[in-house]
Amino acid sequence: MTIRILCIGKLKERFYTEAAQEFLKRLSRYAAVEIVELPDEKAPEQLSPAERERVKDAEGRRMLAKLTDGDFVVAMDLKGKELSSEQLAGELQGWMNGGKSRIAFLIGGSLGLSDAVLSRANYRLCFGKPTFSHQIFRIMLLEQIYRAFKIISGEPYHK
Repeated sequence: MTIRILCIGKLKERFYTEAAQEFLKRLSRYAAVEIVELPDEKAPEQLSPAERERVKDAEGRRMLAKLTDGDFVVAMDLKGKELSSEQLAGELQGWMNGGKSRIAFLIGGSLGLSDAVLSRANYRLCFGKPTFSHQIFRIMLLEQIYRAFKIISGEPYHK
């Protein structure tokens, strides 16, 4: 099983990097996990709707270029399905049992994912309506993937 997390932007603060490394270490006994950081598109704070789409499209092209035909793509999207940790574990197990050996989780930039990326997604997942920084969200995703593997394996994990 290979899991790739494609994300726009980098972790900047050391404590985020250390948290990500800790979860990558914990996950290593369950799957090969790789984080692919892609550069964000430079843009001013105030953008017209057309400029917003241009930024999302540029970031989306970078993301799509990193995917392969065999990737099962999970887009992190506010319009996606909200799942409990147990439900996410069930979905992950179902994907693995269904022969999905490469799963790519996609985290967009500050403006979200492009329509092209969302069209490529096999599944859309949402962690709720609040807005999270990309740095915190990456840690949350790693933690939930780790929790899912613990649930699948029948191992204890705090609730």
